[in-house]
Amino acid sequence: MLTLHVAFLLLVVGTDVFFGWLSVANVRYGASEVRERREWVDERLAVDDVDELVDYQRTKTGFSLLRSAVGLVVLLGVLYSGAFADVVAAVDALDVAVPFVDETLVEGVVLVVVGALALQAFGAPFDAFDTFVVEELFGFNNQTPRLWVRDKLVGAAITAVLVTALALPILWAIAAFPTYWWAVGVALYLAFAVVMQVLLPRVVMPLFYDFDPIESGELRDAIDDVFDRAGFECEQIYEMDASRRSSHSNAFFSGFGKTKRVVLFDTLVDQMSVREVQSVLAHELAHWKRSHIWKQLLASTVPIALTLAALWWLTTQPWLYAMFGVTGSVQTTPAAGLLLGLLWVGPLNQLLAPLTNKLSLAHEREADTFAVDVMNDGQPMVGALAALASENLSNPFPHPLYEAFHYDHPPIPERMQYIEAYAAEHTPTDAPTDATQTPATD
Repeated sequence: MLTLHVAFLLLVVGTDVFFGWLSVANVRYGASEVRERREWVDERLAVDDVDELVDYQRTKTGFSLLRSAVGLVVLLGVLYSGAFADVVAAVDALDVAVPFVDETLVEGVVLVVVGALALQAFGAPFDAFDTFVVEELFGFNNQTPRLWVRDKLVGAAITAVLVTALALPILWAIAAFPTYWWAVGVALYLAFAVVMQVLLPRVVMPLFYDFDPIESGELRDAIDDVFDRAGFECEQIYEMDASRRSSHSNAFFSGFGKTKRVVLFDTLVDQMSVREVQSVLAHELAHWKRSHIWKQLLASTVPIALTLAALWWLTTQPWLYAMFGVTGSVQTTPAAGLLLGLLWVGPLNQLLAPLTNKLSLAHEREADTFAVDVMNDGQPMVGALAALASENLSNPFPHPLYEAFHYDHPPIPERMQYIEAYAAEHTPTDAPTDATQTPATD
């Protein structure tokens, strides 16, 4: 048992230390590169204050390291003090009767939901500090304390519902197919991911944001123009009031068939020219036109299958429960086994991130070239990327090793260079290059 504890601590603590070191190295590397290439950053990214960018990255990273360290101490304290075993025993002692549902399944769902809500409760003070101190200090926060509390309460309710919807069938599969439940879990994951493509922007996100249809005006005309050139049909085009909470900007596409929806943050619309917004939209459309969404979903089944298979094996091992004083087995306390197994599998998945990021990186490059083809010009997309980097105070020069583990998009300078090289080869020299028009607001 001592060997197991040493192995567990080396895995969990070692992984945390490694990623902490990587974060520090990333900040130092980025700061050095930004200051060394200050002229390029000023000229190409239009960053008003390079020192502010560096300070923002340093502050965010330092706070993230503190949060991670405290989280690790709390986790080990809960495990080695016996608190986790006590919670499992308390949930197991519950006498909860739900019609047509086995009592073990109900207790398992309760344990998983309690665990998910406990994680949210632990993170809430850190989220509050990040929002009202860090983000406020750098001018990003637009959220009121009342709105923040309301979001947290709604988020907790949604978490309970979604965790229940996912945990219940998986725990049922463990009882019904003890040897092959991991394969059933893969199918459940695919079904859940497809359903969430529709529910997330239509049911979940409207609980937090207002979505106003873009039906007419210069912006709608520009959107329709991009759709025509991209060979895309979609009537559900929305602007989301992200500015109520933050000045960070983004855009996304979701759904399939008649449920397709394109969403632009109002911050993005305000910060970019019409042609830049068009290029961002064209980039997002590429993920549908090139079937990136489905390819990513299918590709993700490989790590999910490996994770679930590892959890199947781990949950059958008596030592997994005995390590932290949990009385039971996969037959009597399957939820406890899953939670303990994730503590082993989670760090391993983190270490495999460079492999899982490769497909996304390829898709992002393909989407950038699609945007160039649609716009017949690379400058709008280059301008949009520069605006995103400047407005969000993004680190343009991540440490190569940090990039490998954390980036599923190429760094912005690399994307700009790639787009310009592609555009030089594939677009006419007399193509329009205006990327500095007035903001796209109607």
